[in-house]
Amino acid sequence: MHADDLSGVAVARRGGVIVTELAAGLADRVLGLPCTLKTRFQIASVSKQFTAAAVLLLASQSRLSLDDPISRWFGGIPQDWQAITVHHLLAHISGLGHWEDFPALDMYRPIEPARELSMFQQLPLLSAPGSRYHYSSPGYVLLAWIVEKTGGQPYASFLADRIFTPLGMHTASAGDPPGGAGMARGYRAGEPVPSFELANGIGAGDIWCTAPDLLRWDEAIASGELLPARLREAMLTQHAVLDTPATLEGWSITGYGYGWQIGTVLGRRAYLHTGDNTGYLAVNVWLPDEQIAFAVLTNDEATDIIHVATDLLEMATGTPNC
Repeated sequence: MHADDLSGVAVARRGGVIVTELAAGLADRVLGLPCTLKTRFQIASVSKQFTAAAVLLLASQSRLSLDDPISRWFGGIPQDWQAITVHHLLAHISGLGHWEDFPALDMYRPIEPARELSMFQQLPLLSAPGSRYHYSSPGYVLLAWIVEKTGGQPYASFLADRIFTPLGMHTASAGDPPGGAGMARGYRAGEPVPSFELANGIGAGDIWCTAPDLLRWDEAIASGELLPARLREAMLTQHAVLDTPATLEGWSITGYGYGWQIGTVLGRRAYLHTGDNTGYLAVNVWLPDEQIAFAVLTNDEATDIIHVATDLLEMATGTPNC
């Protein structure tokens, strides 16, 4: 893997040991600061893994049930929302659309949660709850609000107290940019781009993290350290099947669990998640049969991140992927 292919960080771990790591390019082109293993990136939709874990932690305490209708937390919802459950939101089978289905929502301007919820409710569902897979970041925004209402504290604080701090993920945070020299600025083909207003995407794409800390997360899921066995199993069970598998360069996503895409990477069984926010791309992969986890985080959305990740896997396994 050539450094010219990446502005960001790529790290692979096998059997709990870092086997490959690469940091290349600039985290801040104005200040001339390089990307390092300590650089924090927006991990975009990889954030959904943490939202799902937060919900499951509350379920483990019987503070909510995955079968609860969301009307428990959101009053006055449309009639077609009445059948939506927490499970439906987690598995992207609620019928809610994705960002492009809500063109009135400007992701670059802050919006009050009540107004955002109203905008989500203005459009009919794409399908009946539970009937079909439709990837939906707004559905994960609703889950973050459910975490806040049930957990009794802001979403970012809940993640810090219940996930990041216990797992020693000291660079991870949700919401506003962490600031400081260790933060990657977002670019497109080397040109700066404005960031999303991350509060609008709470629970769906608002986490900052380093690549090593993201692999610490994978380790905790793989070992069963964070969740009770039955809920870890629920997280990694395929609850939704894509109508058409998403395939690219030997990668295939066929279904969705809770916060994890399910498929194969170069013929290997894989749990993963991809992410893209303006100026950032991310991919996090766990290959359970080979005890390999790897992550690529970049602050230039022109990066061919799948190509970089494929090369990283080859380096981690010592075998050509052809």
